[in-house]
Amino acid sequence: MSLEALLAGLHILAILSLVVFLSSQAALCRVEWMNAAVVRRLARLDMIYGMTAVAVLLTGLARTWWGMKGFEWYWHQPLLHFKFGMFVVIGLISIKPTLTYRRWVKAIDARQGIPSDDEVRATRRLVMIQAHLLMLIPIAAVMLARGVMTK
Repeated sequence: MSLEALLAGLHILAILSLVVFLSSQAALCRVEWMNAAVVRRLARLDMIYGMTAVAVLLTGLARTWWGMKGFEWYWHQPLLHFKFGMFVVIGLISIKPTLTYRRWVKAIDARQGIPSDDEVRATRRLVMIQAHLLMLIPIAAVMLARGVMTK
């Protein structure tokens, strides 16, 4: 039981960290706030967001391997597949903002100025899509934990 509690706690900590860094990107990636310092901060936040995503993935996998219900039970559950699928979709969407932030930093370093308003809006849109899709995962998690749609 102690291992189960530790794994759950680490997974929740990783999830909350991911939410913090995604929310920080959503808050900062705005036309009216864009400047060189914000561009650099967005790139740093995105790097940490990526690290927290890896932590979420690893702690989630650890729960399926070493948790009480075990690998066989978890990986036969449709809701786990939904959660994992949403996580992958969010990860794929996050690629574009990551590349965009890196390009913006290079432009700042080359003294080419800050990104255009349209670029900022398009990038923020992708960050917001990630944030909204992310909200579906805990709903599926609660349903899975309560035995809804389990085999």
